[in-house]
Amino acid sequence: MQTVATIGRQNRPLDLSGIIPDAEWPPNRAALESVRAHGLRFALGGGLAFSAYSGRWRNTKDTDLFVLPEDRERARLALEEAGFTDYYAQEAYDRTWIYRGFRDGVIIDIIWTMPSHRMVVDETWLTCGQEVTLNGIVLRLLPPEALIWAKLYVLQHDRTDWPDLLNILYAQAPKLDWARVLRQLGEDALLLGGLLNVFRWLCPGQAQTVPDWVWESVGLCPTPPAASNAPDGARNHLLDTRDWFGPSLGRKERC
Repeated sequence: MQTVATIGRQNRPLDLSGIIPDAEWPPNRAALESVRAHGLRFALGGGLAFSAYSGRWRNTKDTDLFVLPEDRERARLALEEAGFTDYYAQEAYDRTWIYRGFRDGVIIDIIWTMPSHRMVVDETWLTCGQEVTLNGIVLRLLPPEALIWAKLYVLQHDRTDWPDLLNILYAQAPKLDWARVLRQLGEDALLLGGLLNVFRWLCPGQAQTVPDWVWESVGLCPTPPAASNAPDGARNHLLDTRDWFGPSLGRKERC
């Protein structure tokens, strides 16, 4: 089993082939091949990136392809050529940041900015992430820093991505480019501070791998060496009785 230190950013591509069910692979493959045939660069986000960077395998009904804003129309046409239709006819969505293609029960999302429009995809999103393989196809993920930007603002009445981010922090905190994370967030660094405070409460030990200057940058005091007598994960049950942190590569989560 992988340890926290070996999850993500490995020298050889991590094989994620088992995450997408066999029945869902043909439309996914058609989409990936069509987008590539159009010469478009992209990076995978969503459940695939989460799985790689947290060690907790999770398949979702949609695959997220992040592209440069100027490539979004070509990416949409590539999906159409692969047999996908606009999911808007079945369920309305905000087309200012995403295009959703649908085929055979599978959704492929083309994403070029965030719902908050606080940032847009740039070259670093597409080039700085880990490489993985899906049934022999080598693909690149978003870097974990970009995954944090993508998920940090998803804190809604009926949905939040913060549990995902807590797992990513648990696995990736010692390796993150924190300066880049904060530089991109700008004045929204205080929102990251909220997430880090929850992380410190849940995992006081692992939280000590976050540099002191990061805590200060988000308006918090640095974590003292003995911040808590509670071991990492001891408080998890107060929020959710289900398993929280650490690799779960032997089982898949579905959502």
